[in-house]
Amino acid sequence: MLRSLRQARSLARSAQTVSAGQKRNLSIHEYQSVKLLNDYGIATPKSIAAKSPEEAFDVAKNFGTDKLVIKAQVLAGGRGKGHFDNGFKGGVHVVDTPEQAQDIASKMIGSKLITKQTGEKGRICNAVMLAERRDPSHEYYVAVLNDRATAGPVLVASAQGGMNIEEVAAKDPSAIITTPIDFQNGLDKQTALDLAKKLGFKTEQTQKEAADTFINLYKIFKDKDATQIEINPLAETQDGHVLCMDAKFGFDDNAEFRQADVYALRDISQEDPVEVEAQKHNLNFIKLDGNIGCLVNGAGLAMATMDVLKLHGGDPANFLDVGGGATPETVKKAFELLLADKAVSSILLNVFGGIMRCDYIAEGVIKATKELQLRVPLIVRLKGNKEAEAKELIRQSGLKIYAFDGLDEAAAKAVELGRK
Repeated sequence: MLRSLRQARSLARSAQTVSAGQKRNLSIHEYQSVKLLNDYGIATPKSIAAKSPEEAFDVAKNFGTDKLVIKAQVLAGGRGKGHFDNGFKGGVHVVDTPEQAQDIASKMIGSKLITKQTGEKGRICNAVMLAERRDPSHEYYVAVLNDRATAGPVLVASAQGGMNIEEVAAKDPSAIITTPIDFQNGLDKQTALDLAKKLGFKTEQTQKEAADTFINLYKIFKDKDATQIEINPLAETQDGHVLCMDAKFGFDDNAEFRQADVYALRDISQEDPVEVEAQKHNLNFIKLDGNIGCLVNGAGLAMATMDVLKLHGGDPANFLDVGGGATPETVKKAFELLLADKAVSSILLNVFGGIMRCDYIAEGVIKATKELQLRVPLIVRLKGNKEAEAKELIRQSGLKIYAFDGLDEAAAKAVELGRK
């Protein structure tokens, strides 16, 4: 189950993970997650979003209580321990007055929050969420996710909430309770109640509220084509209620066509602009930290290409899969994306012509080299459908393109030229 938890985490960080298809596994902001939870009858602390310091002041002034928490709305974990690029510390603060809410919002909104999950560049904060402070007597963890071992959805729960669940699972596996869920019928009432009791909810009232929460979380998971729902913590409050205090959602990109309301919540300001641009052209692009640009067709071949580069002492600058339906124009766009990265000092193009025609790729390469005034070494390996025609096009172009038949030789040359 530790593996499943890690899989769930990886889904939440899909922008940093190489995927075999055009997958974003959409994440949404906490304030959006709260609304979705409430729509399904799941209790949360009252909360209201604000997109300016002045709006934060008005929200706090009219909230109905002075005991509030203000949270930066950034798609990343570890917000409380993060820091902003303007020097302000922490993405979660307690506030007691409207003036304090406005002051803290002014330091968050418009600045980038840097956490362990965002990397050094951080992510822009365009909104804050003000929520009532509710004091928990105990914190739990609960998640709904797909599990390979059971080939279906499961509810993962622990009485040790409010902390890193992966550390809990590693130190004390018995603290994690995994409950398989019938995909079609969901979680039945008795199973949910038994789980609530096993976790240690103290009263009949909180046991019932916890059970209802479990049942409704799965309803969201199924109805909205979610890949992950994580509540950490799920709190049993001192006044005897069960509340979802924080929520992280991931949604299946393949279901976008039937989840228009969910995908309308997408915030592209939280995504890499180059990756967003690539998606517009049906290119699978993920930025990495190396200096060798990679242009490949097929996710498996792209992964193998990056492995071979590493084997020869190089570091790929990206994962870029042009897919099986690329055209010369698509290839040119791919080169534009590669060259936008100033760290790229050589480019390795590795194409296997199956569905894809090598001569289409060659046309795109030649077009890009001429029109973009390519100034970094280009190493090309083309095999398969229309290979001979592609090589002849490259030969006739008169351009300085290093052509190879073997991947090892091509990768070694890309690493060599990338060091100059």
